[in-house]
Parts: sequence; structure tokens; C-alpha cells
Amino acid sequence: MTPLERFQKENGLLPDGKIGKNTLGAMRVVFNICDPAWLAHYVGQLAHESQYFTREWENLNYSYERLLQIFSYDFDQDRNRVLSEAEKQVAKILARKPEQIANFVYASQNGNGPEASGDGWLFRGRGPIMITGRKNYQLFADYVGDQEIMKNPDLIITKYYWQSAYWYFESNNLWRLCNVVDHSSIKRLTKAINGGYNNLQHRIELTEKYYKILLKS
Repeated sequence: MTPLERFQKENGLLPDGKIGKNTLGAMRVVFNICDPAWLAHYVGQLAHESQYFTREWENLNYSYERLLQIFSYDFDQDRNRVLSEAEKQVAKILARKPEQIANFVYASQNGNGPEASGDGWLFRGRGPIMITGRKNYQLFADYVGDQEIMKNPDLIITKYYWQSAYWYFESNNLWRLCNVVDHSSIKRLTKAINGGYNNLQHRIELTEKYYKILLKS
């Protein structure tokens, strides 16, 4: 079952993997997010980020071409904004090797150790918002009071899937962007989460859809 289907089943709903009135109503209670604007922003952004709550962890099974698109900065070792043939060759070697990709592109950042430490893979993205990096995992472990997370990061998937996203909004003060639902607010929240405006229209459509359902509830 997907995380959404499990949530529905655990809360006495039909586990159909669809977000409608009943599921949003359950989320309002379980997540304790009473403001319809806040909940619409929250669910809209997370639904997009997690492919409708079906994605639990970061896949990283990237082709050579996709690696250069997403992680060009990480392969640009001399930081001259131009990938040399030698730098591109590294991407060719790593292509379709998820664990090696993670250890390379996430090395020595967000609290991770060097490539050889394996932290990149161990603390790769998990949860609907894709918490990434040893530093963020530690902050979340402190937040929920469960240090076992640092030994078993998959607890983000099996035990703290929804809480990890709530923590992300809390720790990054994102609720301040959620007071109204309009294109401007959705755009600002998207920038705060994504760093850019990737798939902005889809995020707008989802957020507005859920907001309309919540207003009628």
C-alpha cells in the first residue's frame, strides 16, 4: 500500500489513494491543521512533491543525461560553470548507480561526511518532502525525541512519514506563507520548498482544488 492508502486505512477510510473530502477531513484532525488555507497549501505541495503520496524515498536511479541536468553543480568540481570532459566522465561512470550517485552528490554537505562515509546514501531523501542529509535527520530525530532514526533512517518511512513533512514546515517557518490561497502565495511557498518554480502550475491546481473541497466541508 502507498503511504496515502495506509493513512486512509488507519483512519477508517476507503484506501483508494485519492484525496477527497473524507481524506482531507481526516488529515485536518490527525495533523491538527484547522485552517483550510494552511491545509490546502500543505497537502497541495506535498501531493506534488511525493507524486500523490506514492513516493517514500529518493530513487536516484538517474541516467547520464538526467544527472547533468539535476546535479551539474556537483559534477562541476572546479566551479567554473562549465563541465569538462573529465567531469562528464564521472557522471557517465555513476549513471544508473543510485547508491554511488547519492554518496557523490551529497558528500560533505548538510552534515554528511565525505563520499566514502556513505552518508549520502544513508541519509538520502525520505518522506513526502524528502528530508535529506545527516544534519536534517538529526534535527528531526531531536524534534520527535527518537535517536534511533540516526541508526535506522527508514523510520522516516515506516513511522514518521507524515510527521517529517510537518516538521519541515515548522522548522522552515512555512506556515507564514499559507494564510491565503492565491497564485502569489502558492508561488512563494513553491520557491521556499523547491528553490525555484518547478511545476508551479500543477502545484497551483492541486492547492486550489483541495482548498475548494475544504471550504465546502
